[in-house]
Amino acid sequence: MDLLLDGKLALVTGSTAGIGLAIAEGLAREKATVIVNGRTKPRVADAVAAIRQKYPLAKVEGFAGDLSTAEAFELLKAQYPELDILINNLGIFNPQPFEKINDEEWRKFFEVNVLSGVRLSRYHLPRMKNKNWGRIVFISSESAIQIPVEMIHYGFTKTAQLAISRGLAESTVGTGVTVNAVLPGPTASEGVSDFVSKLAAQTNQSAAEFEKYFFEKVRPTSLLKRFATPEEVANMVVYICSPLASATNGAALRVDGGVVRTIV
Repeated sequence: MDLLLDGKLALVTGSTAGIGLAIAEGLAREKATVIVNGRTKPRVADAVAAIRQKYPLAKVEGFAGDLSTAEAFELLKAQYPELDILINNLGIFNPQPFEKINDEEWRKFFEVNVLSGVRLSRYHLPRMKNKNWGRIVFISSESAIQIPVEMIHYGFTKTAQLAISRGLAESTVGTGVTVNAVLPGPTASEGVSDFVSKLAAQTNQSAAEFEKYFFEKVRPTSLLKRFATPEEVANMVVYICSPLASATNGAALRVDGGVVRTIV
């Protein structure tokens, strides 16, 4: 299926690995011009090279900078003043007892997971509405609905993304612009895989044994009973960036493996 993304310019924040990289690859496969973003030039260069190796005709560029900061945003804005597609994927997580999460950590999570997307959307949404086409996608999480007790600050930021995406969508009435959120469940991204490997080693289990334990005890409502691949999440994101998805707006779309048990 041709998703009609040829000629569209897309930015995927935090896209040197995991879900972000898979989204960038998917958009490049569909002939969009993709801006890969990461904090350091070597990581960005490696990601750009990986996409070009997989898709030799891909139109892919790189921007190195920490987009949780206003300084990096200003540099990006000067280099790419107009976008057709904005994927707010930049995010961090860190399991931590609530009592040990200090004020600085709360601010950090808000700035990285929430304010980075707010800043970019505030700038690009009016421009998208002026040209009557655009796509903004917030990569949230099933943790937005089922707040994990082991990282409440992370869940809080993911719920905030749902509120922001729905609120922005309300301002696109009658236009060709859509704003949606995608909610992955447990996914085998780079950070999660590293985290799982460490926990498995601490409990003298193999990664496969720990994965089975995780879905029996920690996420027992999962219907998938395994970690999703980044590509499985990216497939949903790439589709809703397409002109073919013009009737999907203001939605919270779950790619959670059935972890969330509510119907809506």
